[in-house]
Amino acid sequence: MASRRTGAPPAGHLLAWLYAALLILPLYYLIATSLKDNIEVFEHPFALPDRWLLENFSTAWDLARLGPALGNSVLITVGAEAITLALAFPAAYGLARSGGRTAAIVEKVFGLGFLIPAFAALVPTVLLAIELGMFQTQAFLILFLPATALPLSVILLTQFMRTIPPELEESAMMDGAGRWTVLWRIYVPMSAPGVITVVILNFLGFWNEYLFSLVILGPDPELRTVQVALPSLTSATMIQYGTLAAACLITLAPVYAVYIALQRRMENALVDGAVKS
Repeated sequence: MASRRTGAPPAGHLLAWLYAALLILPLYYLIATSLKDNIEVFEHPFALPDRWLLENFSTAWDLARLGPALGNSVLITVGAEAITLALAFPAAYGLARSGGRTAAIVEKVFGLGFLIPAFAALVPTVLLAIELGMFQTQAFLILFLPATALPLSVILLTQFMRTIPPELEESAMMDGAGRWTVLWRIYVPMSAPGVITVVILNFLGFWNEYLFSLVILGPDPELRTVQVALPSLTSATMIQYGTLAAACLITLAPVYAVYIALQRRMENALVDGAVKS
């Protein structure tokens, strides 16, 4: 009441605006930089450009060959996402509805996946790709990346599925539903917020993956992903920071689009779940 009389914003609102500024300012700087030349970038880093250099985007697209790179990233990300969900759903359902010491041990085994650093798995992964005859192929990355995402995916989905009352499963099975029907018709829809959370986290991880994409696929423009293509703009003698910022914005656009679309669905799922409960 006192804050309303004096017109001072509540502390929560102030912190929220500060947090929003921390998120918006880097994006604003990136957008402003993408429309400038190097002189303006260094002389007026935070000001709007005097002349909008929209050709920076076409230059970045052509120099880094972002068209094929975006297609490769989409293919690898979507394929790895589909395999991850197909494996994580049954595993999480089994852990969520299993009790006892065995289920706890299996869940801890999945948790051990967080302890393996990427650099430690790099050399064995390369040797495995060569042994299978899949080195410098996108198929290997599509099959390999789900292994890096399964620990977190299974653990998160398990926690969401444990909140679903077991009476729903028992009722469905009394009506003749099998395990797979119960999983896809009851558990997947009712754990939609967890599913969307897992999809967003995995999408960010797969899309931004750099180390294995660089080593497995190599610098071939026909195979490389967007994260491997971006550094090619820094190999010139004179780095054009406007062009580099434009390329970064192009690669960020799919991430923001997927996040905004799935965030709205996650909010709707949370509201629907609260109303039903």
